[in-house]
Amino acid sequence: MKRQILILFSLIFISLTQAQNPWNGKVVLQGFWWDYWNNNYPDGWANYLSDLAPRLRDLGVDAVWIPPTYKNTGVNSVGYSPFDHYDLGDKYQKGETKTRVGNKDDLLKMIAILHANGIEVIQDIVLNHVDNAGSQTGAGGQDLYALNNYNDWTTSGYKNFRYVSFDSPADSTSAFHYLNRKGRWPKNWQNFYPNQFNACCSNDLNSVYWGPDVSYESNAYGQSSCVNCYNPNQNQNYMLDEARNWFVWFKKQTGVDGYRFDAVKHFPTYVVEDLLWNAQNNAGFASGGTQMYAVGEYVGGGSDLDNWVSAVQNRAGTFDFGLRDGLYGMTQGSGFYDIGNIPNLQQGNRQRTVAFVNNHDTFRPQFDANGNYIGWNTGDELAPHIDPFDPRSEAAHAIAFAVDGSPMIFMEDLFNLSNGNRYSHWPTNHTDLPIRDALANIIWCHQKLNFKNGAYKVRHQDPDHLIIERSGKAIISANDNWSTWQNAWIQTDFAPGTQLHDYSGANSNDIYVNNSGWVEIHTPPCDGSNMRRGYSIWGPAGITGGFNPNPKLTTQEWEMANDLGDSHPWSLQQGGALPTNSLDYRYVGKVHSDTGLVQIDLYPADSTQSIKLLILDDNDVSLDSITGVGHLVLNYNVTVAANYKIKIRNASINNSGQKVWVKVTYKAPKQALGNNVPVHTKDAAQDVEVKLYPNPTYDRIFLAAPISSKVNAEILDVTGQLIMEMQTTLQGEIDLQNLDPGNYFIRLSGDKVNVFKKLVKL
Repeated sequence: MKRQILILFSLIFISLTQAQNPWNGKVVLQGFWWDYWNNNYPDGWANYLSDLAPRLRDLGVDAVWIPPTYKNTGVNSVGYSPFDHYDLGDKYQKGETKTRVGNKDDLLKMIAILHANGIEVIQDIVLNHVDNAGSQTGAGGQDLYALNNYNDWTTSGYKNFRYVSFDSPADSTSAFHYLNRKGRWPKNWQNFYPNQFNACCSNDLNSVYWGPDVSYESNAYGQSSCVNCYNPNQNQNYMLDEARNWFVWFKKQTGVDGYRFDAVKHFPTYVVEDLLWNAQNNAGFASGGTQMYAVGEYVGGGSDLDNWVSAVQNRAGTFDFGLRDGLYGMTQGSGFYDIGNIPNLQQGNRQRTVAFVNNHDTFRPQFDANGNYIGWNTGDELAPHIDPFDPRSEAAHAIAFAVDGSPMIFMEDLFNLSNGNRYSHWPTNHTDLPIRDALANIIWCHQKLNFKNGAYKVRHQDPDHLIIERSGKAIISANDNWSTWQNAWIQTDFAPGTQLHDYSGANSNDIYVNNSGWVEIHTPPCDGSNMRRGYSIWGPAGITGGFNPNPKLTTQEWEMANDLGDSHPWSLQQGGALPTNSLDYRYVGKVHSDTGLVQIDLYPADSTQSIKLLILDDNDVSLDSITGVGHLVLNYNVTVAANYKIKIRNASINNSGQKVWVKVTYKAPKQALGNNVPVHTKDAAQDVEVKLYPNPTYDRIFLAAPISSKVNAEILDVTGQLIMEMQTTLQGEIDLQNLDPGNYFIRLSGDKVNVFKKLVKL
C-alpha cells in the first residue's frame, strides 16, 4: 500500500508540472492499412477517404493520417518507395499518371473535403531514401562510375534521378531522353551513401535498406558521370536545401495540416528540425505555427524517444513504443500482467507523444480472397500485432486514450474489415464497413468529456486495475482480469456531491462523489459478460450529443513553372510558366468547391506584364475572368457546388515568359459530388482552349479541345505569309509531311473561334 501511494503522488506531481500538450489532444485516425485497396476505388484511395469523411466527422475524429501521395515505382507501391516527390499524381512517368492514392485532383479534393468536415490532414513523409531510378524501363538510371567506385552493394548504381516536367514530358523511355528530363530536384550518385566524403553501411543513418539512401551532409553534392544529359551544378547543402524547398512547396500546394515522418532513425535529426521550422514559420500563408502536428516513427526505448524529441527541438513527437509494449503485454498476459505498471512505461517527454495500439507496421495479417484474417506475417511487423478481436483490446484502447498525448487509432481497429467485404465495401455503407462500437464509444468519451483539458493523474494502480483521472473531466478505468469485476475507492478532483455517469455503458447506476472527494469506481472483466470488455469511463451526468465541428476553408497554391507539372497528353497537363510571345493557356488546376466565395490570387514574377486569369466549369466553359498587371484577385461566387478549373494566359502576345503563382481559397462540400456542371450565362467561345500535340513535331499535329467545331486552319511563316490552308475540326489532325522544317504560326478560325499559336516543324 505504501509503494502504491508513493507512485501515486509521484505521478500526480509529474502530471502537474508537465506543460499542456501543444497538440491539444487530437484524435488521429490512420486512414489506411498496409496494402490498402478497394475494388470500388482502384488507384483512388483519396476518393475513398473523401466518401468516408462524413462518417469520421460523426465519430469525432480530429485528423486523418494519409499514406504517401507522391509518385512511387508504380501504383502497385503503397507509397514508401518514393521516386519523384514533386509528382502528386499529375505527371505521366513510370507508365502511370496516378499514384495509388489517385491523381493530384483527387488528392487536393480529398484534403478540401476533410477540411469541410472539420478534419485535419496529416501527410506521411518519406525522406530517407528514393527508389527506382531510370525511365519506365529503367534506362538511364544507372551511373556506372558510382557502381564501379562507390558501390553500396545493394542498388547496382541506380542513382541517376531525372524527372518529367512541363518542358520535358516523357515522350520516350530511352536513356538519352530520361537523362534530359528537367523536372525539379534531380539527384546524382553524390547525393547518396556512399560518396566521396561519406561512407555507407556502418550505422542507421548511412545503411541502405529500401533504396539509394540519401546523404544529407553539406558535402554530399556533385554532378552525374553521364554525358550529353541534363546535369545542372549542385551547391553545398544541396539535398537539405532541396528537401526544404520541396517541403514548403508541398505545404502550400496541398494545404495539409501536419506530418508523420517515416523511419526517422535513418536520416539526421537536423533535417526534421529544419523542415518543420520552415513549415511552421516560413511557409507564408501555409505556416502551421508551433501547434502544427508532427510525429516521427522512431522505434526504440523511452530514452531514445525522448532524446530524438529533444534533438528536433520539440517540433515533433514520437509514437510511444514503450507504452505500446505495455499494452501488448497486457493483451497477451492472460490476466497475469501487472496492468498498474503501464503508466510507468510511457516515455518521459509526453508533450508530443502519440499513444497507439496498432499501426500499419505492427499489423500485417494474412488474408483470404475476401480479406478475412487467416494468419499473420509476423516477420514483417516492427512490433507484434494486437488482434482487434482480442478480448483485452478494448481495455488497451481505453488506456491509450486516457494517458497524456495525442491518441492515434488504426483504421483496422476502428472498422471491422475482416467480415468478407474488405475489398468490396462502400465506405458510406455502415453494414459493409461496420464500426467497432467500443472504439467509437472511447472516441466519443474522449471528445465529449474533454479528456485533453484535464490534467493527467494516475489515481489507482494494482496488477488487475488501473484508474486514470483527467482532472475534473473524466475517470477512465481498465481491468485485465478475465472474469472478476474490479472496484476501488479513489480520490478525485470532482467536487463533493458530483453525480458521475458511466458513459461506457458498463454500469447502469450513477455514482456520487462523497464529502471527502472520494468515489468508488467499478470496472467490468474481459470475458464479455458485460457490454464492455475491461473498461469504464465516468464523467459528469447529463452530457449528450454528437459532433459537428466547424468546417475549415482550404487554401492551395500552384507554382506555374516549366520544371514542374507535365505537358504530356496522358498527364493532367497542368503547370508550366507563361510562355514567351504566346497566348497559349496554362492549366493551373482544379478545385472541388461548395457554394459560396472562391478567391483566386495571382502573383506574377514580373508585375509589369498583363495576364488573364479565368475560372471555368469542368467542360472548359469560362465563367468569369480578370485581366491586369501585378497581384490579381478574382472573387467568384459559386452557386452550384461542382468542380471548377483555373487557367491563365498572357493578355498580350508580346509578353515574355514568366513564372506565376496562383493561390485559391475555397470551401469544399462535406460530401464528394458528381460531375455537376454549373449554369452559366457568359458566351465563352473565345475562351475555348485548343492544344497542339506534339509541338515541336516531325510529320503531323493533333488538335485537342473540349468541343469539335469545324475550323479553318492556316499555316503561316514567321513573316506572316500563308503557306498552307485546310479545313479540320478542333479535335482533328493536320498532316505536315510536305512542310519544310522551321518555325511557323498556325491560325484556327471558325464560329466564335480565333486561335493563333506558334508551331515548330522538326
